[in-house]
Amino acid sequence: MSDSVRGVSLMLVATLLFALMTVFVKLLPDIPPMEVVFFRAVFALAGCHYFLARARVPVLGNNRVLLFIRGFSGSFALVLNYYLVQQVPLAAASTLVYLAPVFTTIFGIFYVKEKVGPLQFLFFALSFSGILVIQGFDARVTFFHLLVGLSCSMLMGVAYNCVRKLTTTEHPLVIMYYFPLLCLPVTMIGMLFSWHTPEGLEWLYLLMVGMTGQLAQYFLTRAYQIAEIATVSIASYTSIIYTIGFGFIIFGESFNAMTYLGMALVVAGIICNVLWKQRQGKSSVILAK
Repeated sequence: MSDSVRGVSLMLVATLLFALMTVFVKLLPDIPPMEVVFFRAVFALAGCHYFLARARVPVLGNNRVLLFIRGFSGSFALVLNYYLVQQVPLAAASTLVYLAPVFTTIFGIFYVKEKVGPLQFLFFALSFSGILVIQGFDARVTFFHLLVGLSCSMLMGVAYNCVRKLTTTEHPLVIMYYFPLLCLPVTMIGMLFSWHTPEGLEWLYLLMVGMTGQLAQYFLTRAYQIAEIATVSIASYTSIIYTIGFGFIIFGESFNAMTYLGMALVVAGIICNVLWKQRQGKSSVILAK
């Protein structure tokens, strides 16, 4: 089996697990997003700490300021992501945060001096138009949800650019470690104002959020390690298929033709950008989600 096939296979597994994670988040409508993220962070912190100890890597890293920015931006992005999952249909929630690669590239112009061609801005406009179509033709997605999705994507763009910068100075496990390390205090403060004691199956769903999220992160990282970035990045957008399927089967969610068109425009714009960067030889690794 070639590295490309292995990489795509691992990414498909990771994407499926991430989709399952959102299912369990949506099964927790009464648990505030801050609380769900807290339990996710507990699992992630334990897993990262275990592997750091095995690898005998110092946990605090070198560029701590940038590590903190990555951790905080990633934490708030995940809270907004989980909020969307709980509030709107699964596939719509996933699509609203698909603009993270767009903001990663835009912020990269100023942060890592990334060069962006005029054609890329056309692809960005295509993706943005898809978001507007979804918001305009699906009454379940309000303008506020649109703003939350854009804010989430922007924060993810900040986090990804930090990762791109940190890969030259930090061990990948250290970069991953700072995310749950800062997630815990951030969400603990939030939980002071909104706490819901889990009951019955809610404990199981919280457990599954943590397990599926951590396993997905592992397979995602392995996919990026063994195959070309552009190839596995495109494979990651199969998540829209998973979320449409899970949303329909488990939650009875369906969409009108214009909403499906909006989703297709978003994905098409992102994939065109990835392919363009691959052709130009500018693809870069993002080992975080």
